[in-house]
Amino acid sequence: MFQAFSRMQRTIHPRDYSMILNIAAYLFTPIDDADALAACLRERAEAGALRGIVLVAPEGLNLFLAGEPAAVDGFLDALRADPRFAAIEAKRSSSASQPFARLKVKRKREIIAFRRAAAPAQGRAPALAPERLARWIGAGHDDDGRRVVLLDTRNREEVAHGTFAGALTLPIDNFVDLPAALESQRDALADATVVTFCTGGIRCEKAALWMQGNGFDHVWQLDGGILGYFEHVGGHGYDGACFVFDQRVALAPTLRPLHDPSA
Repeated sequence: MFQAFSRMQRTIHPRDYSMILNIAAYLFTPIDDADALAACLRERAEAGALRGIVLVAPEGLNLFLAGEPAAVDGFLDALRADPRFAAIEAKRSSSASQPFARLKVKRKREIIAFRRAAAPAQGRAPALAPERLARWIGAGHDDDGRRVVLLDTRNREEVAHGTFAGALTLPIDNFVDLPAALESQRDALADATVVTFCTGGIRCEKAALWMQGNGFDHVWQLDGGILGYFEHVGGHGYDGACFVFDQRVALAPTLRPLHDPSA
């Protein structure tokens, strides 16, 4: 089951280097051996001297990792050799120093806590490419002429660092609070095309699925989230920076960190 990982168990020793590769990635896919997979991923990450956060749950995998580029790419190559994760895509950025203090690998009930029936097994919500969203922002409407509402699914602390201009933001501190907060917006969104977004895509995917199943029409998710948008488009239509879950604090649309952990 873990042959791809076992074949690549050579230890990569830490050394001085000028660039750290940072990745954010997730994939909803059924995992019936979450405990064993978590142990395997820990072993592989430790072999590559990687630091960050890896969350494994029956619904899928969510990770934020940083380290020497060759070690990060080796981890991803081994992961994709498992057919369950062949489609996983990583958002990439760099930093001058390691932004994580240590490696954390956890087995969880959900890879992002939502506590609502929004099973990605239903299939993905329609995914909107960053380039297409940029076109909609520039036009002021979608391809069918409907007004577009960008829905920020993050919490207020993250939103304070930056968001899309004119986005609908919600007064929430936790993702589990999003459904209740959206109820007051139901009528206002009835005639709009809604594009959910978050940092890397995982929350906006769950939110879009939940919305589709609860009477909200014309809902899309921004494929790859804000980080994917920065990587493919830059900062068109975005004000500020994007909060990230490490010592860099936030990334500018150029994907440069606003804070250097080594300073």
